[in-house]
Amino acid sequence: MQLVRQKEKRTTKRLGSGTVVLAALLAAALASGCGEDPPGPDRPVHRGASGGGAGPAAGPAPGAAPVSALVAYAEQLKRRQAQRAAVARKWGLAKVPLVAPAPPAVKPHLTTREGFEVDDGDDLPPVFTTVPTTERIVFLTIDDGAEKDPELIRMMDELKIPYSAFLSDYLASEDYGYFTAMQKKGVALNNHTLSHPYLPGLSYAEQKKEICDQQTRIEKHFGKRPVLFRPPYGNYNRDTLVVARSCGIEAVPLWAAEAFVDHMEWREWDRDLHPGDIVLTHFQGRAQWNGTMPDMIRTVMKTITDKGYAVARLEDYV
Repeated sequence: MQLVRQKEKRTTKRLGSGTVVLAALLAAALASGCGEDPPGPDRPVHRGASGGGAGPAAGPAPGAAPVSALVAYAEQLKRRQAQRAAVARKWGLAKVPLVAPAPPAVKPHLTTREGFEVDDGDDLPPVFTTVPTTERIVFLTIDDGAEKDPELIRMMDELKIPYSAFLSDYLASEDYGYFTAMQKKGVALNNHTLSHPYLPGLSYAEQKKEICDQQTRIEKHFGKRPVLFRPPYGNYNRDTLVVARSCGIEAVPLWAAEAFVDHMEWREWDRDLHPGDIVLTHFQGRAQWNGTMPDMIRTVMKTITDKGYAVARLEDYV
């Protein structure tokens, strides 16, 4: 009996030591911002192929100690974070972009921002600059379509940074294939009119052509009719919203901040980011500003990451 008790003590000591090591591993992995929950009875460890990618679920072997499963999970998180850090260095980012939380099961209710109303009557698409959320996330949107830099698509895909495009056809039509390639990477292609006019200066019929015909063009070339619309320059009137609603637009996201190749500009008085803010930038390159689209992404991501925010996908919330 004394021998049995001694063996039990030795076993407990070994498990305790392993738990200390495990705690350190998990602390390091979770501090890296991987944003995943540890395995448990309802969450098996997911082991990928030799490259460390995602693979079929495989729980711990029969009889394996739970500590072993958690250690394997912690090591998996460390490998993934090392891969993300390597990609960030490749693209010239000083910090690894933070990972956004899972989107909500139910999208938040959207209302028009105070001061942006056109009337109190019709049920018009809401106009807003910030999505209601308490998460430290922002949304990156890119307008127009002048610059068609393939490096942007590669960069954003490798860094796993979501973004949304708002296209004007007079620019997008120069190379629909570029935006098709972007769409295949999961980017939503939204409406920014046919020719980027100042909409309040147009008649109802002229606005309808600009907005609704662009709906048709996008559906024709990309297979999906948008539900999001951004008026050029952020300018609109009641006719704009009535027309937009008539051809399937459900929401009108504007922006709270704008990113350039070398600086940020702010709509809000405190010149800062807030949970749910929409960030605007443009498909532009050296012909329009002193730098490339990857240069612009480095600038905006430095600001977003330094302020402790992650980039989430707008269409998951709107």
